Amino acid sequence: MAKKAAKKAKKAAPKKAAKKAKKSARKPNAAFMAALTPSAALAEVVGSKPLPRTQIIKKIWDYIKKNKLQDNKNRRMINADAKLLTVFAGKKQVSMFELAKIVGKHAK
Repeated sequence: MAKKAAKKAKKAAPKKAAKKAKKSARKPNAAFMAALTPSAALAEVVGSKPLPRTQIIKKIWDYIKKNKLQDNKNRRMINADAKLLTVFAGKKQVSMFELAKIVGKHAK
């Protein structure tokens, strides 16, 4: 039995040191952080201050959730109320994937 224990101890090879992965310092894209001025229609929802695109989208989602404008059956669809109807160019319902396109039209 002593031989078996010695063999097991001998077989265990020392672990190799894992290679250190290069840590790339990802910086946020400056285009996303640039402040954009919302149009008059969009300003009713998000406010009139210039905001980065990411914050505009976040405020739109806050407004949608606060007013329960997500469709109950298809959660990807957003139902427009009086304020969002002008932002959505008269459409009563838009997909959540269209929000970035809509913001692009209403923020400069």
